Amino acid sequence: MKQVTLYTDGACSGNPGAGGWGCVLLYGEHRLELSGGETETTNNRMELMAVIMGLERLKYPCEVAVYSDSAYTVRAFEEGWVYAWERHGWRKADRKAVLNDDLWKRLLNLTRTHRVTFYKVKGHADNELNNRCDALARGAIPKPSTEGDNL
Repeated sequence: MKQVTLYTDGACSGNPGAGGWGCVLLYGEHRLELSGGETETTNNRMELMAVIMGLERLKYPCEVAVYSDSAYTVRAFEEGWVYAWERHGWRKADRKAVLNDDLWKRLLNLTRTHRVTFYKVKGHADNELNNRCDALARGAIPKPSTEGDNL
C-alpha cells in the first residue's frame, strides 16, 4: 500500500457563511495542492470537505496519515463517535440528528477504502503545511458578488 500524507484545513467567513477548504497531498517527492469553496456553509463542513476531497483524489487504496487542526474531525474518529452515530442511524446519544451526516457518511466510506490515521495539529501555529492549507482554504472562499452594484 502506498503511504500518503494529507494535510487539511477549512475556513469560513461568517459561520455560517462563505467557506473554503484546502489540502496538500504528499507522496514521495510528489505534492498536490487542492482547494474549493461554497457560498453558504459552515467551518465544520469545510474541515470535512478538505479531508474528503484529498482522499477522493487518491486513485488506489492507500495508507494515509491525515493531519488536521479540526478537533471535530479528528476526535470523531479517535473517540469512535462516527461509528456510534452510524450504528444509531446517524443519531447522537441525545437522539438528535448528527449534523453534516452527508459528509460524515462520505468520509466514513473513504476510511473503509483507505487505511486512514488522523492526527490533530495545532492551528495557526508553526506547522508549515497546516498554514499552507489555511491559506488555500481562505483563498478559496467565494467573494460576495458585486454584480448590479452601482458606483
